[in-house]
Amino acid sequence: MEFISKDLSQYCEHHTSPQSNLLTQLNRETHLKVVSPRMLSGHLQGRFLSFISKLHQPKLIIEIGTYTGYSAICLAEGLHPDGQLISIDVNEETSAFATSFVEKTDLSKKIQLVVADAKLYLETVDAPIDLVFIDADKKNYLAYYHLIFNKLNSGGLIIADNVLWSGKITIPEQEMDRETLALHQFNQFVQQDSRVENILLPIRDGLMVVRKK
Repeated sequence: MEFISKDLSQYCEHHTSPQSNLLTQLNRETHLKVVSPRMLSGHLQGRFLSFISKLHQPKLIIEIGTYTGYSAICLAEGLHPDGQLISIDVNEETSAFATSFVEKTDLSKKIQLVVADAKLYLETVDAPIDLVFIDADKKNYLAYYHLIFNKLNSGGLIIADNVLWSGKITIPEQEMDRETLALHQFNQFVQQDSRVENILLPIRDGLMVVRKK
């Protein structure tokens, strides 16, 4: 999931605003106690998400894939004063872990963690969305994109994680496994979608940033 050397990665982190003590603790405990800790957004990506959210000041953020709550807390840092973040995940265990950290923040009243199938839950969302972060099952990225697109405000943002998939995204299509192919098809669809402008950034495992025209 890393595309630059450890030394360069550390240099970038040392020249990026620090994560909070709580996020440092969340990062550490995720690595100690939770399966697949590399799924955590981490310092550099977390600060990027927070930075984008602070620029955009969304009133409603939808996060698809909570994991242990690191990215939710980062994104919530930029919410409009009257804003709300809804984070959806099917995993009760990691959602409970996330809840234990969200409750320690001063943002807890703005963050709602929902244990549900995201595709079903998204159908119930009626309020206009300002920012969406997709970081869940890769085979459904396009489905999530279609479900939220018409609910996204003009100028709204979609950020999709893991779109470079440890570099496997560049191998020939006939050699791709199911998840890699799904991400490739998602990237291709976004690139060809005339309703948006987009940029694919090689941050961590790849972030597709999409702005609805």
